Amino acid sequence: MRYEKIYLEDHFPNLPKAQEKTQVTLYIPDVWQEVDTQQTFPCTVICPGGGYSWCSQREAEPVALRMLGNGITAAVVDYACNQLYPLQMLEILAAITYIRRNSSELHINPGKIAVMGFSAGGHAACTAGLFWQEKFVEKTLEIEHGEDKPDGMVLCYPVITSGKYTHEDSMKCLLGDAPDPELLNKMSLEKQVTENAPHAFIWHTSEDGLVPLENSLYIATALHEKGIDLEMHIYPRGHHGLSLCDETVNKPEDITDVVKYCDDWVPHCVKWIKEIL
Repeated sequence: MRYEKIYLEDHFPNLPKAQEKTQVTLYIPDVWQEVDTQQTFPCTVICPGGGYSWCSQREAEPVALRMLGNGITAAVVDYACNQLYPLQMLEILAAITYIRRNSSELHINPGKIAVMGFSAGGHAACTAGLFWQEKFVEKTLEIEHGEDKPDGMVLCYPVITSGKYTHEDSMKCLLGDAPDPELLNKMSLEKQVTENAPHAFIWHTSEDGLVPLENSLYIATALHEKGIDLEMHIYPRGHHGLSLCDETVNKPEDITDVVKYCDDWVPHCVKWIKEIL
């Protein structure tokens, strides 16, 4: 395994200034002489949850290592928290661009880069998937059209809507206490899906009491209506923030049969990344 850290500001000087430099941590599978030294791997750009106020460690390195163990490169983005949109989206799109530009050296397939987000990180990932083509993004990052486009979205119990079923604290951290109504509407991502959206893998639980299932249902319906391929898993039980659904990210007493039942989202996702993305 290769383990590297970069700071996006070193590569994208016009990126708006965050409170701290934006770190991306790369977990890259080794290539082997006995297999193929020219081998390339798909890549997941991981956006942890945390309500846009912090980045969950449980949804960062443990997920990256699980991807790595399945032959998928992972890049964890420590995107800006408690700072306003569109900074987080620009950071994620910059990370995707860096990976694609350096795909040969990193042994990454430039056509198989998926953005993966959990909870509010799912909202951030989805903004990257839907708004990558906006002109201000290309101008700010000084990139060619399409360099920043994710090939897929993995949305894990994501915040999607800014309407009735929103997670209000996430919207406040992202937009402030008195957001412009037009911008608030734009952050209801189910309303922003176009034919340019990447295909998606989505999972959620029916009894999520923090980010209601409607968030995933809304974005899945919007993608389907635009003819975007998607795979979706809805588990009947399980609380919010399950991450990998195992002992690596939960206390032993919390690993109930209900939680274990949800853990097959990981092999399904790995298969989707390798065979569908």
